Amino acid sequence: MTPRRGDRESLCQQARENTCRAWVTMRTDPRPATESPRHHRLKGTLAHGTYRQQTCEQWQIEVTGGGHLWYLVDTARDTCWITYAGTAHPRATDR
Repeated sequence: MTPRRGDRESLCQQARENTCRAWVTMRTDPRPATESPRHHRLKGTLAHGTYRQQTCEQWQIEVTGGGHLWYLVDTARDTCWITYAGTAHPRATDR
């Protein structure tokens, strides 16, 4: 479920400052009261994901025009689990 190491590193190399901002945002305000085009909950079948038998909301932060960070908000553990981090548009949205 976790992103490949190379994908995360590529995202950090391509947009270090934006990736750092996205990380801080994910940790401090994972479910913003007001969604924006760059930070929003995923829709449809992608709106939820499962981690350790716990169903969680799945959110996205657009780091760059093509780079994205997807994560699950685990309220039971008060943490976020990264499900995608990469420089390309996630293929799962092409369905």
